[in-house]
Amino acid sequence: MQRSQLPPSRAAPIFPPIMSRTLAPRRYGTVNWIGLWTLYRKEVRRFWTVATQTVLAPMVTTLLFLAVFVLALGRGANAVGGVSYMEFLAPGLIMMAMTQNAFANTSSSLLIAKIQGNIVDLLMPPLSPVETTLALALGGLTRGVVVGVATAAAIWVFVPLTVAEPFFLVFHAVMASLMLAQIGVLAGIACDKFDHLAGITNFVVTPLAFLSGTFYSTERLPEIAQVLAHLNPFFYMIDGFRYGMIGHADGSLLLGIVTLTGVNAALLLINYRGFKTGWRLKA
Repeated sequence: MQRSQLPPSRAAPIFPPIMSRTLAPRRYGTVNWIGLWTLYRKEVRRFWTVATQTVLAPMVTTLLFLAVFVLALGRGANAVGGVSYMEFLAPGLIMMAMTQNAFANTSSSLLIAKIQGNIVDLLMPPLSPVETTLALALGGLTRGVVVGVATAAAIWVFVPLTVAEPFFLVFHAVMASLMLAQIGVLAGIACDKFDHLAGITNFVVTPLAFLSGTFYSTERLPEIAQVLAHLNPFFYMIDGFRYGMIGHADGSLLLGIVTLTGVNAALLLINYRGFKTGWRLKA
């Protein structure tokens, strides 16, 4: 007995119908919070999985700096800013560790992605240039703050640390780490090799950090040197952070807040343009 034939219009479809909504692109609001959070978590996990290298090593390096100064000058070194030299030095060492690691986190993340050829994984997701910049920078900021807390805890064993002005302490820790993280984003965009990145680190970031009052008070410099030091934005991040800990500042605190805010805003705009245009990111 032959199987009955159904009319073509009533024949069962070979594939089940697919709802049109499953084919539509996912809708996001003004900000893609899911993508922003995902990229931020990826940046945090990236350094946290190797915490021995990214957190413990900077802490040990900072303690070595402290030990060298203690051995060279002795604990009876002249007081600076109304406190012992070791108490004056500690905030500068903590800030230096924070900013160097914030810079290293973002710059290495972008440069490694470019060298390995998976930068497309960063450019293809539905993230705006601002969201991409913020996620990367916040990841670097997180590493800087984590290193700062770990370093402060280690130094506190040897040097009594205090908090004189909590607002200035937190503000400058966050804004300084954010600033160096954004400089790291810019360096990662601009560089194609680790040699290029090393050049920026050795000839730009490190000199600006060392010549910003990290190890000394700028009040002891000649007048012309003080003027030059106050033109360095790194000076204000260290000076404000030190004021938050010991209550002593060499420069204008208001000018420091304005400078750090302005530099961060300018860097955000520059990095936005870099991701927007794909400068040195697209083949």
